[in-house]
Amino acid sequence: MERGAVVGAGLGAGARIRALLGCLVKVLLWVASVLLYFGSEQAARLLGSPCLRRLYHAWLAAVVIFGPLLQFHVNPRTIFASHGNFFNIKFVNSAWGWTCTFLGGFVLLVVFLATRRVAVTARHLSRLVVGAAVWRGAGRAFLLIEDLTGSCFEPLPQGLLLHELPDRRSCLAAGHQWRGYTVSSHTFLLTFCCLLMAEEAAVFAKYLAHGLPAGAPLRLVFLLNVLLLGLWNFLLVCTVIYFHQYTHKVVGAAVGTFAWYLTYGSWYHQPWSPGSPGHGLFPHSHSSRKHN
Repeated sequence: MERGAVVGAGLGAGARIRALLGCLVKVLLWVASVLLYFGSEQAARLLGSPCLRRLYHAWLAAVVIFGPLLQFHVNPRTIFASHGNFFNIKFVNSAWGWTCTFLGGFVLLVVFLATRRVAVTARHLSRLVVGAAVWRGAGRAFLLIEDLTGSCFEPLPQGLLLHELPDRRSCLAAGHQWRGYTVSSHTFLLTFCCLLMAEEAAVFAKYLAHGLPAGAPLRLVFLLNVLLLGLWNFLLVCTVIYFHQYTHKVVGAAVGTFAWYLTYGSWYHQPWSPGSPGHGLFPHSHSSRKHN
């Protein structure tokens, strides 16, 4: 009898612990869902504000133009001052891949849930294909500029010895260094990705305003894009402070901004383009405006 009572008490305690853990999990899930909902709503409101987007453009310009002045007020031995730091290797060098992965998922979900049409979804995703072409084309152009403006040098203990080798390939094959005008590809890419992601993510505010399906997976993907956008801003600040020459960074950011203007600011508003973010997703808004 006593052994049976002990076993029964143990089973009862185990059941109470399981019930308590179940309640705790439910509370944590509820808190997580509330934070997810609140965070996505506030982030969508901020990114969807035209005024804040204009200020964001000014912020990027200020970072590139005045950010290098911070190099006199920061620790030059910090981890972010090293070319081999984790963020530089894993994120900056693969910034377009990260952007395509996160932003592609967001655009796919938003467009397909709003339209349920594969053709429209593919059209909107083609903006990322255009972005990839811009990135590859800019990278080749930067290398061409470096080739056309460069010279071959041999490093010596006394300094650099100039060689008259005609191109980069023959210079590097001889074991020397080719030095020319190097546009900062990292500054270009981070600036272009920041502008592109801010433009694409701004659609979510209008998406929510129209009462379209916005479950936890979509909100989570949106917030991941917001976090990635914040990371790109932080790494852009680190890049302009610690790496590259001043004009190289300014030119890289200017080319990135110009690439954004040619695509998102101009071409995507034409009928023969991939379309601007949100184009064709909210047809009822046009009819309501005409009715008013």
